[in-house]
Amino acid sequence: MPQLGFGVWQVTDEEATTAVAKAIEVGYRSIDTAMIYKNEKGVGEAIKNSSVPREDLFITTKVWNSDQGYENTLRAFDESLERLGLDYVDLYLVHWPTPQFDEYVDTYKALEKLYHDGKVKAIGVCNFEIEHLERLLKECEVVPVLNQIECHPYLSQKELKEYCASHNIFVEAWSPLEQGGEVLQNEEIKLMANAHKKSPAQVILRWHIQNNTIVIPKSVTPSRIEENFNVFDFELSGDEMAQIDNLNKNRRRGKHPNEMNFR
Repeated sequence: MPQLGFGVWQVTDEEATTAVAKAIEVGYRSIDTAMIYKNEKGVGEAIKNSSVPREDLFITTKVWNSDQGYENTLRAFDESLERLGLDYVDLYLVHWPTPQFDEYVDTYKALEKLYHDGKVKAIGVCNFEIEHLERLLKECEVVPVLNQIECHPYLSQKELKEYCASHNIFVEAWSPLEQGGEVLQNEEIKLMANAHKKSPAQVILRWHIQNNTIVIPKSVTPSRIEENFNVFDFELSGDEMAQIDNLNKNRRRGKHPNEMNFR
């Protein structure tokens, strides 16, 4: 799985086709979508029209909260596959644990079946806290390959990252740029950007990459799609990394996973 991928949250079906086509043209090979984004069809169109072989692309999608449960998940996966127009996906994720409904273990067991049946290359989760991961590790067979979580300089997720690393679970950051929020105006980050002749967004993406975090920045603007990909020709110093680490405020843009129980 490429460490830098392309996200399509809050992108319409029509926009997704154009944006993903541009991303693939720029060099992205990992595309992250989900049933609830309602753009799997648009993503699939871009994949179908691309000259890049399917085996060179890494496609992720997710089962939504309302489709949790063993049988529901199997059905939801088939529907996602049909919308994408694919024979398999590379990574299938449980979108939220929704602990109030207590179905995430059965949901994950459905993912294990899909994995054993060869319909997905890998399985994992999104937005799982340590308590949810501990339960999966006790009750299921396949260790999640990845936990996709909200993560940016104002929510560094140090404890959760350390737990995942100790169990060989990769961490992937959604909203890696804090949804284009206040962090992009941070004076320390702007100074680093000027020093490296890069944008604040590129500096933050580089911070993620040097922290061994997988990132999926989203944009529908062609110039930003290119800019976000251009982060492999410079390196942040140890001091710069520490400066960004110290910006943590434990501040979320999204809901805490234990509160995200709507369907």
